[in-house]
Amino acid sequence: MASYSVLASNGAIARRPFADSTVLFDYCAMTKPEVNFLIAITTATAFFIGSPEALSVFPWIRLLHTVFGTVLVASGAATLNQWMEYRFDAEMRRTSRRPVAAGRIEPVNARRFGTVLSVAGIVYLTVSAGPVASGLAAATLLSYLFLYTPLKRRSPLCTAIGAIPGAVPPLIGWAAARGSLDSDAWVLSAIVFLWQFPHFMAIAWMYRDD
Repeated sequence: MASYSVLASNGAIARRPFADSTVLFDYCAMTKPEVNFLIAITTATAFFIGSPEALSVFPWIRLLHTVFGTVLVASGAATLNQWMEYRFDAEMRRTSRRPVAAGRIEPVNARRFGTVLSVAGIVYLTVSAGPVASGLAAATLLSYLFLYTPLKRRSPLCTAIGAIPGAVPPLIGWAAARGSLDSDAWVLSAIVFLWQFPHFMAIAWMYRDD
């Protein structure tokens, strides 16, 4: 029978049996599908608005490729973020039940899974959506992991920094549709950027003790 790991109170990893469906659910949960749904919507909306093509010849396939590649990168970023922070996540009520923090998925497996998703997404976007879109996705991944993630434990400015990669999906969609960015693309990005502040502040207030 297969098994999964549970982080015991003494820091040791105990092994428990599980059903395969539980493993799949945990791997899916690491990618934060609810966040990816919003990312997919903002990416697709920007692509649709930014596309110069008439609706009769609208590039639906390119749109699907763009959304899929963007979601792959976002899934990888979310997974790697949880791998990087699983020890801190285990200490907070809001995050202690996450798969890596709770010990249901071993950190090394989370790291491999997140890396594969991230690299696959960037390569996929390069081929299907162009270098501008893939470059934006790569910059988003790096800033999320190496600026926003470590800053969360050091300064409340992390909210502003984290809102920047959160506002890039509209730019990716626009770049995939047009091959470049213009002022309209930045307006869409600014809307998403500003929306994140009341969203994050509400969550921060709910879990202020953490």
